[in-house]
Amino acid sequence: MKYCEALVIGGSAGSLDVLLKVLPDLNPLLPFPIIIVLHRKPGKESLLTDLLSSKTKLKVNELEEKEEMKASTIYIAPPNYHLLIENNKTFSLDASEKVNFSRPSIDVTFESAAQVFGENLVCLLLSGANSDGTVGLQKVKENGGLAIIQNPASAIVPFMPEYAMDHVAIDAILDLEEMANYINQL
Repeated sequence: MKYCEALVIGGSAGSLDVLLKVLPDLNPLLPFPIIIVLHRKPGKESLLTDLLSSKTKLKVNELEEKEEMKASTIYIAPPNYHLLIENNKTFSLDASEKVNFSRPSIDVTFESAAQVFGENLVCLLLSGANSDGTVGLQKVKENGGLAIIQNPASAIVPFMPEYAMDHVAIDAILDLEEMANYINQL
């Protein structure tokens, strides 16, 4: 990896707790955007944005169609849409069929980001109860990016990172206490 152009974080059950612990320690001047894809039910989008905003000095937005990515900003994928990254580094939302019972699907976003950012992409897979994220991490690796997972031993629901660990050559396995420092060093 030459440098980090984008960090994509995917998670499901148990991953919000991780974000609430990691975000306060992130450098507010990160030179890349952070894109968060969580499995969640449609509802009051602003609640998640407000909650995460209260934990970090980085700007937090629920992303919008065709929005251009900016450094030092956290973008949250809206519920009920797959999130794709366009070649011009804008976001695209797609309401096609669920993947791994999920929309947004972590796999869809990881794969899309891998095609755009190649070796300058870092993807982090957190706690969750299904295999979403594993196929996407394989694509990240094929394109030269970094595949990172939460240590399954520290995950509330370890299946997602464990499954990825069993099927992908993972670059780093991080405990909660290591995540912010790792991200700040990218």
